[in-house]
Amino acid sequence: MLSDDKITHMSHIVLKGLIDKGLIKPKAEEGKIRKAIRKAIVDELMVGEEIDETVRAKINSLSKKIVEGSAEWDILYRKLFAEEERKKGRS
Repeated sequence: MLSDDKITHMSHIVLKGLIDKGLIKPKAEEGKIRKAIRKAIVDELMVGEEIDETVRAKINSLSKKIVEGSAEWDILYRKLFAEEERKKGRS
């Protein structure tokens, strides 16, 4: 998980980028917009952590023990992670 300061910093960068590129014209106070952006970032990070936990549990439950960090583990992790993302509508 990222620190609160990093997430807040990212929300400032995202809002500035959206405004600078003319993608939005803020009608609400920028602080409220940044707060909404920050919440979206945190929510996405939490979903990613949930998916990570699910994938790790699936790998650990296999009858064949696979060593984390091995090429086989990495391939299986990426495959299962992508499947879980699709289930959650993220890709």
